[in-house]
Order: sequence, then structure tokens, then C-alpha cells
Amino acid sequence: MRRIGIFICVFFACLEVSCSKDNSKVTPDPPEEEIKQLNTGFAKGADVSWITEMEAKGVKFYNNVGTQQDLLQILKDKGINSIRLRVWVNPTDGWNNTADVVAKATRAKNLGFRIMIDFHYSDFWADPGKQTKPAAWASLDMNGLKDAVYDHTVSVLTALKNAGITPEWVQVGNEINDGMLWEDGRASKNMKNYAELFKSGYEAVKLVSASSKVIVHLSNGYDNNLYRWNLDGLKANGAQWDIIGMSLYPEVANWAALNEQCLANMKDMATRYGSEVMVVEVGMPATAAAESKKFISDIILKNNSLPNKKGLGVFYWEPEAYNSWQGYKLGAFDDNGKPTAAMDAFLIE
Repeated sequence: MRRIGIFICVFFACLEVSCSKDNSKVTPDPPEEEIKQLNTGFAKGADVSWITEMEAKGVKFYNNVGTQQDLLQILKDKGINSIRLRVWVNPTDGWNNTADVVAKATRAKNLGFRIMIDFHYSDFWADPGKQTKPAAWASLDMNGLKDAVYDHTVSVLTALKNAGITPEWVQVGNEINDGMLWEDGRASKNMKNYAELFKSGYEAVKLVSASSKVIVHLSNGYDNNLYRWNLDGLKANGAQWDIIGMSLYPEVANWAALNEQCLANMKDMATRYGSEVMVVEVGMPATAAAESKKFISDIILKNNSLPNKKGLGVFYWEPEAYNSWQGYKLGAFDDNGKPTAAMDAFLIE
């Protein structure tokens, strides 16, 4: 009987503790839809700079039920609210020159898109492996290059302004990991020159449109050492920016790990420099649409989660490229010109 009495005492003691816990105020986890709600104004974007060239060469685009439509409308229906357009100085075929950019930006504006302009300061591609001066700038000294950057930036933005377009964001340079306008502006050789060129672009943007936010754009968004080295150098030499832009192109096998590293880097950038952060380029093989959707959904939520709403948006780079257009295989349209499941990641609100 004594054992039974002890058991009964213990039972009621446990019951009292259990009831006490049940009556305590516990904050429930927010429902999933609240966790996934994006901050007001979050940019869900696409760089579609190839659009006019593709259309001129007869490429067609279709929605998921197979109806031919304007690419921009297809993207809008997939949740895209922002369009990014690159600018080249004097391209040999005319694509991405000032007139082409204004034409594309006008189409985007008329459909209600927000606009990002991406200055390459080159006649062709500028990226981590090449930052080639425009042919017309090849013999200029540093002062001449600074003036050329300033004048070109003012000219393009003024043309847009005259068309009724004020870009919300402007990139001064594209993936300028080691600076711009090599060799004069190569950061590893002369950080001061690089900063001076960047300052010229920044000042030009603010002259034409004080409200436009200036982006400094580097690749490999997971590489914190690169970002600290580059941006510390800019800051030490008096350069300013509003937003830090990142590119992120993981493999199917490592996107989860790189997204975590990118999140850590984004948090560091927001803390170290007080900057807002955007992922201005993402991409993954079109043949891996399901994994691509997971990757994009995850990086959107990670960017959106930055403290103090410092994460401003995510852009897919040339999602409309299909059938290996110009050898590019990281688009988000299938071989029939329809959006893959990857684009559904942007339907999140």
C-alpha cells in the first residue's frame, strides 16, 4: 500500500506540474504564410536584356497553357515586378545601347514594372574575368576616364528621363570584383583609381536622379572575404553606395550550402556597412527546374529575412533564354518557350 500511496502522490504532483505548464502563456509559432510573407516593396525581378534581340530573330514566348504572349506579360503573371537592363557603351550590333535600353525600359514601365539599370562601362560584356574599356575610351588617362564614366552615365539616364523613366536602382559597374575599366581601374593594382571611377558614376546617377539607389555589384555572393576587401577599399577611398548587389549561381548539388554562406555574407554587409542588399543575378540549369525553384524560393526568403528590412529583392538573370540561346543554359524557360517551374518561386507575396 505504501508503494501505491507514493505512486499516487507522484502522479498528482506530475499532473499539477503538467497543468501548470498548460496554463502558462506560450507564444505560438506564426503560421507558415506569415513566415513567408515578403516585406512591402520587395523586388522580384528578371534581367531580360536579350528580349529585343531574341524577338528580332524570331524567338517566341508562351505562357504555361501554350498561348503566345509578350514575354513581359508572361513574367508579370509569374510574380515578377521589376526589370533589369544592361547598358553597353557602343556595341557593334546595337543591342544594349542607349536607344535599345530606352525602348525596353519604356515597354517595362508601361506594364508597371520597376526598373534597374546596369552600367557595364564597356562595349560588350563586363564581368569578373574582363572589364574592357570601350574602344572610344582606350587612350584616355584617369581624368579622361572619370569624365567618360560621368558623361556616359548622365547621357543614358537623361535619355531615360526624357522618356518618362526614372530607374529605382542603378548599378555602377557589373560584377566589379577587381574593379572596372582595366587596367587603370583594376582594384588589386590601384584601389584609389577604382574608387574614383566608381565615385564618378555615383555622382552622375545622383545628378540626374537623386532618388535612384546606386548599387555596387560583385559576383559570388557567398564570398565574404571578396566583399570585405572590395568594399573596405571603396569606403577607405571615399566612395559611396546605397545597395550592395550580389550574383549567385550555385550548382544543383551545392545550392543549399551556398545560400547559407550568402545569407551570412548578406548579414555581414548589412551590419558592417549599414547597406541594403539585393541578389541582382541568380540562375541554375533550366533542366533542373524543380531544384531551381527550391533554390530561388530559399534565397528570396533569406534575403527578405535580413534585419531591419535590409534585403530588397532577388533577380533572375535572363530567364527567357531557352534552347541554349547564345550558349546560355541557365534560363528558366523550357525548350518550347514556356516558363519552367523555377519561375513559380516568384509567385510568393
